[in-house]
Amino acid sequence: MAAYFFDTSGIAKRYVVETGSTWVKGAADSTTGNRLYVAAITEVEVAASLTRRVRGGSLSASEAVSGISDFQTDLRAQYRILDISPTLIDAAVNVAMKHGLRGYDAVQLAAVLQVRDERVALGATPIILVSADTELNTAALAEGLLVEDPNNHP
Repeated sequence: MAAYFFDTSGIAKRYVVETGSTWVKGAADSTTGNRLYVAAITEVEVAASLTRRVRGGSLSASEAVSGISDFQTDLRAQYRILDISPTLIDAAVNVAMKHGLRGYDAVQLAAVLQVRDERVALGATPIILVSADTELNTAALAEGLLVEDPNNHP
């Protein structure tokens, strides 16, 4: 059983067909017993991402609505959701300044670092960040996190 923290670029692959989708679906399959974590802001980011794809012509409106609905259903049933607390925001400011990250990438990194610290304190297995964002992955590796880029799994 593994523990995965998905940023938006990683988890969106579960709800649209693209490079890495098969791998993400396998990692997130409820029968694996894997623990799945996301930051609360990921719900907004997935909705925005799928909606932008409609405007860009790579996804139909019905596919986007279905993907968003499926994600929201799974979110409540399968994912551990990290709240965006003032402490998390402070940590996000620090990692944004340290690594030059965009705002929500800094929030995602701060959230996965919080999960890592909690799991280390419990003696649990390490958390693995699942992200297709190169800048976020580089910062996460610099912070000593394990990283899985689903784009490496065609």
